[in-house]
Amino acid sequence: MRTSNPTLNDSTFTREGYAGGAVMTLQGTVNKTLIFLGLLTMTAMWTWNRFWTDPAGTMPFLWGGAIAGLVLALITCFKKTWSPVTGSLYAVAEGLFVGALSALYESQFQGIVLQAVLLTVGTLLALLAAYSMRIIKPSENFKMGVFAATGGIALVYIATLVLGFFGIQIPYIHGSGWIGIGFSVFVVIIAALNLVLDFDFIEQGVAQGAPKYMEWYASFGLLVTLVWLYIEILRLLSKLARRE
Repeated sequence: MRTSNPTLNDSTFTREGYAGGAVMTLQGTVNKTLIFLGLLTMTAMWTWNRFWTDPAGTMPFLWGGAIAGLVLALITCFKKTWSPVTGSLYAVAEGLFVGALSALYESQFQGIVLQAVLLTVGTLLALLAAYSMRIIKPSENFKMGVFAATGGIALVYIATLVLGFFGIQIPYIHGSGWIGIGFSVFVVIIAALNLVLDFDFIEQGVAQGAPKYMEWYASFGLLVTLVWLYIEILRLLSKLARRE
């Protein structure tokens, strides 16, 4: 069982062991995911509204949310039993970040956020339907391919961050030229395919009778992918808008 989502990997469930009692269910995972999405949406709306009255004052929430989200994600990965709390805090932190980031993009390209939200939700529902009807069946080769592509994208982003400290930019891929747009399309596709692997991972966890708290952890992992997909769609739409 392989997934390229770093929060949901091959051995997550098997490492946890089984202590008996309540076990992970699909409905429980769905309910926890809705809770996380609710927390993210509420805090995103708060920073979104704040941006339009105090843009400069909202920037600390953008960077603070991004850094806090990363720290909380790492903690959650290492302390899965804490996921009900750390996962909720992650959703709040990412909401601060996503709300401010969305408002920043909206201030430059009117209507872009609604498009990104609709495309993210549409992608989620379409892939969930395709997975449920077994139109998409994640084989081992499929999983390994997505895993490798996700790792490659992560390396590119890490290199971009490190080189940025020295004033060096990787050419083309972050611009609005056709190479940059093509790169963003590729990243969006890989992020979307990670959803398929997450669905499969959750299904396997339910089938194996994973501990009840893993519902929170699995929901956290799915939220990580959804946030990534939304941000990448937002970036792609912004590149397309610059060419108009």
